[in-house]
Parts: sequence; structure tokens; C-alpha cells
Amino acid sequence: MSSPNFWDNPDGAQAVIRRRKSVSGPLKLFDDFSERLEEAMILAELAEEEEDSSALQEVASEIKKLRAGIADLRLSILLSGEYDGEDAIVTIQPGAGGLDAQDWAEMLFRMYNRWAEKSGFEIEIMEALPAEEGGLKNGTVSVKGKNAYGYLKVEQGVHRLVRISPFDSSGRRHTSFASVEVMPDLPNDDDVEINEDDLRIDTFRASGAGGQHVNKADTAVRITHQPTGVVASCQNERSQHKNRTAAMKILRGKLRQRKEEERRKEMARLRGEQDDIAWGSQIRSYVFHPYNMVKDHRTGVEKGNIEAVMDGDLDDFVRAYLEEMAGMHEDVRSTGNDG
Repeated sequence: MSSPNFWDNPDGAQAVIRRRKSVSGPLKLFDDFSERLEEAMILAELAEEEEDSSALQEVASEIKKLRAGIADLRLSILLSGEYDGEDAIVTIQPGAGGLDAQDWAEMLFRMYNRWAEKSGFEIEIMEALPAEEGGLKNGTVSVKGKNAYGYLKVEQGVHRLVRISPFDSSGRRHTSFASVEVMPDLPNDDDVEINEDDLRIDTFRASGAGGQHVNKADTAVRITHQPTGVVASCQNERSQHKNRTAAMKILRGKLRQRKEEERRKEMARLRGEQDDIAWGSQIRSYVFHPYNMVKDHRTGVEKGNIEAVMDGDLDDFVRAYLEEMAGMHEDVRSTGNDG
């Protein structure tokens, strides 16, 4: 009996294709940088022999460009996970803190939209469910572009806000929390199988600001995956069919994220990591009072310009976390090789 053909397995084939795409670009850039560096070194030698100051300035300019390019290349290498190159689905929900938490969820929703716009990504709001008294009950946005998931996966976790509450007439300081979920947006032919018999699909009337924009039909869709209890909903589209399609995309992403989290927990157990870095822990604090500071608790990166951060200045946090995770993977590989 002949052995099974690897390419007959669509999951394996898709994984190889994604991996090939993730490494081919950086390899091509590395070759290009190597050629440019060699040419710059030759030009530098000639310029020194001929004492050509203009040529030396040209070499200095090229070296500066190469340094910037290598920094970008390093970042692209850090984004070498199986799904890092894919689009992302980001969901934000308020936690403890009542109205303040709902307002905090809306602030984070705006922050990620601003970051995506500045970074050149395409944004599609899938759901923005307003709370009755203000803020958001739930916000889900699709971020489309190369490495969107690779960048935004850094943001997954619980975000903590400390400020003088604008909703407290006594002017007291409040602490609020909101959770951020980030999922890769993949085609339906990936490794997550969904049995239609396991789904409970509910339809309801979409809520909104009122007036002529409220859809009078039951177009909003909520899908519950009964074996796991995972729920996904969408009400932004005007047709029930489009909302169902979008909700299924969100559900698939959540189930994929659940699967990845189970795998991550197992790896953490094998490495002996502490529970406080698992999903649901506080990853970053945003302090508006008594001082201004945003601190990432995983990497120690701090930024004093909190207004810039809330306006989408997240790159320092993202890069530091990716570099730290890359270092952790190197340590794991080294430990494995020692055995």
C-alpha cells in the first residue's frame, strides 16, 4: 500500500504555502541588502583612495538606509508565525468598571482604528454595539493588510485604565478594565472544522441610534457554538445573510483562537511558566491620574505621552513584545538542543 501523499491533506498544504510566503520575502530582502552593502563597501574604498567627500556622503546615506531596512527586515522576521501575515479580527469588550469600562472599551476601539489607519491597513467595522448610557458593549473590527494579525496579536489581553472618572460627580479616581481578543482572519478551508448541527443561530433586531437608520427587520445574527459556549454576533450589515456570514467568520476566528490558546497553555506548562501570563491577565496599564503613563507589564516598556498612545502610537509596545517573544522561542530551542 502506498504511503499517503502530503499534498492530499489540504491543511498541510495550506500550512506549507503560508510558511513559504512568510519566509520568501525576508530572504529576498536579505539578498538585496547584502548586494547593496557590498557595493557600498567598494564605493567607500574608492572614495577614500580618491579622497572624494561627495562619494563618502553617498556611502553614509546608503548605510543609513540599509540600517533602517535591516530594522524593518528584523521586524518582518519576528512576524514569521503561521498566521502572522494574515488579516486580523479585533474584538473589544468592557470588563469590571460599569459605565467607565464601557467608555474605556470605546476609547480602545478608537485607538486601534487610529493605529490601523496610520499603519496603512484597511478597516471594516463588523460590530459597534453602543451601551445604553454611553460607550460600547462590544466592538469588533476587521483589519486587512499584510501582517495585520502578526502586529495586533500583541494586544490580546486585559487593558487597565486609571483616571478621574468623568461620570463621577465627586471627582474620584476609578479603575476600569476591558478585554481585547485578536484572531487571524483565514479562509474557510483552514484547520477549524465547524459542524452545523453544533450551532444555535438566533436573529434579532439590530440596535442603533434610532430614527430612520434602525432596521425594523430581525437582521442581526447571534451564533452560539454549543459544545464550547463560544458566541459570535454581527448586526452592522443591513441583511441577515451578510450578518450571518460575518458572524461565522468571527466564530471561526474565536474557535481558532481557543485552539491556539490550548496549545499555548500546554507549551507554558512544559516550560514551567507562571499562570499570571495566561489569557485574562492584565497586560498593560493606562494611567491618566495622578500622572500620565502607559506601561506594558510584559516588557516593561513605558510611554509618558498617553495622548499619543490613545491616538494610535503603539509601535514601541508591539516591537518590544515581538522581540521578547522571539528571544523566548530562541531560549526554548536552545534548551531543546541541549537535551
